[in-house]
Amino acid sequence: MASKTWNVGVVGYGFSAKIFHIPFIQDVPQFKLYAVVQRTPKPDDDAEKDHPGIKSYRTSEEMVQDADVDVVVITTAPDLHHYLAKLALENGKHVICEKPFTPTAKEADDLVAIAKKANKFLAVYQNRRWDADFVTLTKIIKNGSLGRIVEFETHFDRHRPEEPAPDGSKWKNKVVPGGSAAHDLGSHLLDQAVHLLGKPDRVTGFVGSQREVNTSGFEDSFTVLLHYSKGILVTAKAGVVSCEEDQLRFWVRGDKGSFKKFHLDCQEDQLKAGMRPGDRGYGREPSEHYGTLTTIQNGKPVREVTATVEPPTYTEYYRKMARALAGEGDLPASGEEAAQVIRLIELAHESSKLGKTLDF
Repeated sequence: MASKTWNVGVVGYGFSAKIFHIPFIQDVPQFKLYAVVQRTPKPDDDAEKDHPGIKSYRTSEEMVQDADVDVVVITTAPDLHHYLAKLALENGKHVICEKPFTPTAKEADDLVAIAKKANKFLAVYQNRRWDADFVTLTKIIKNGSLGRIVEFETHFDRHRPEEPAPDGSKWKNKVVPGGSAAHDLGSHLLDQAVHLLGKPDRVTGFVGSQREVNTSGFEDSFTVLLHYSKGILVTAKAGVVSCEEDQLRFWVRGDKGSFKKFHLDCQEDQLKAGMRPGDRGYGREPSEHYGTLTTIQNGKPVREVTATVEPPTYTEYYRKMARALAGEGDLPASGEEAAQVIRLIELAHESSKLGKTLDF
């Protein structure tokens, strides 16, 4: 019997939809880009023209009434995620929701309960589980090269000390529910850490702004410490004042070795430049961006360059989603997992305000 093709409806037609979702939906044969909700198409920005044959809706309420839509992908600002995911689930659709999942853990837990009641899948787009550097690091940790892990540093630092110009179309630099750097970048860093190392026991957060001029009050930077009873300390950090030629990405230390990696995964920049999954070189890091593994050999530390693995790319998220829909595996990142991350972000904010470490 031929495998089922799932019709996908995408809510929103901005950067997230165009760069992080539609190319990967179209790269997996089990999915069909069926519909897009775009409130105000323009002559040079029209989903229906860009993707001939799709259905074009002006509202999500209209689209979820279409019985042929199987999966709804939500790519809007986070303050709309709860309403839109609830709407889709209660109308019998499976849901993939962009990160950050929801502004609050209460909303996240509510959606998880709604999905269970509706007997529908609820996944969150934690695509950076398939960053090439993270896949490489995971392999190094699991093969025992580092031994017992004691410190795990994960960074998303940039040097952008000037306050961004106001842009009404972007939520990422605005004071809105779910709009802090801890929600945006922290969703990725904390998800990777918990996915690899498990849930922490305690959380310490430092959340605020590094910019000298910050008229909006937007929290542009954070450092979050995850404390584990088994002795691991995770430092997850994103800052906007980091004047470095090469930004640190990972530094993980164990009793047998250390792994250090600079530079972000290349997929986002490649996608922005017009590359697509399947193109020659897509997802493959240049050798000058490889990390280094230092281990003890004959009683002395020896450092060697470690090639970044050829990644499954973000397409693997949608491949894994297709297998889950077919009853052949787990979701690529479940609502329950994402709810834990939102709770960690809430605790980090609370810890920062109170000036103390909190239990998770």
